Amino acid sequence: MKPLHLAAALLMVSVWGANFIVIRAGLNEVPPLTLTLLRFTLAAFPAVLLVPRPRVGWRALAAYGLFAFALQFVFLFGGMAIGMPTGLASLVIQIQAFFTIALAMFFTGERPRALQIAGSVAAGAGIVVIALDLPAGDTQVGLVLVLAAALSWAIGNLIVKRMRQPATPNGPLAIVIWSSAFACVPLAIAVLLVDGPATLAEITRSLSALQWLGIAFQAWPTTLLAFGLWAWLLRLYPATLIAPFTLLVPVVAMSGAAWLLDETISGWELAGAALVLAGLALNVFGFRR
Repeated sequence: MKPLHLAAALLMVSVWGANFIVIRAGLNEVPPLTLTLLRFTLAAFPAVLLVPRPRVGWRALAAYGLFAFALQFVFLFGGMAIGMPTGLASLVIQIQAFFTIALAMFFTGERPRALQIAGSVAAGAGIVVIALDLPAGDTQVGLVLVLAAALSWAIGNLIVKRMRQPATPNGPLAIVIWSSAFACVPLAIAVLLVDGPATLAEITRSLSALQWLGIAFQAWPTTLLAFGLWAWLLRLYPATLIAPFTLLVPVVAMSGAAWLLDETISGWELAGAALVLAGLALNVFGFRR
């Protein structure tokens, strides 16, 4: 990878890792569906009125918004709301890297190399090591929801990678903005049916300036910047190289959760994180060879 592209990938995963701390703070006050809707409403508006629609099909934009944004974050927020620890949720969702590689192999014919396969096995073993310490109860349901979020993200990765669009400076950003707008449609319907308009209005009125700042962080740096970089990198490189970069997200999130939220990091979790980093290194060097 070029140094600029590597720096963009590291910035992307750092923002995503920090965002898990912000998500946890938001879920303490706002239901998952409503928080997801507010996030993507801020991401889409007023930007959708200022940025021209990317020259890709409406159905592709709607599908990307549904899977990468609406479904992914409803499942993720729901899993975290019912008990998945912040650091563990940030780790489990990275299984999307392996879902993405598998889907890319099936639908686009990409073939991972030997070292990349070894890296996937090492990183997968790291996730298993940490997941084995999972407490019983609601956290198990939360695990299933976060796995569903990972699959939704992987499907979104394949959708954005298959988009055909002339190269333009704002192309990836426009895709994220317009897909966020499409995501607001099913999210608004779900919020009105589940939480109800009265609850939505009451929550919106009662949010403090700090809470709105947290939602803005989720909407702008996390969605517009980081997902814009993600779409850009996926269009430049094979998914088998880019997807495993997100395995660095839990390293950032678990460190932040331990520091700011007093979540305990056990020896098993540290061992698992080391395996994840080893898997990422094998994947990157395997692609370079």
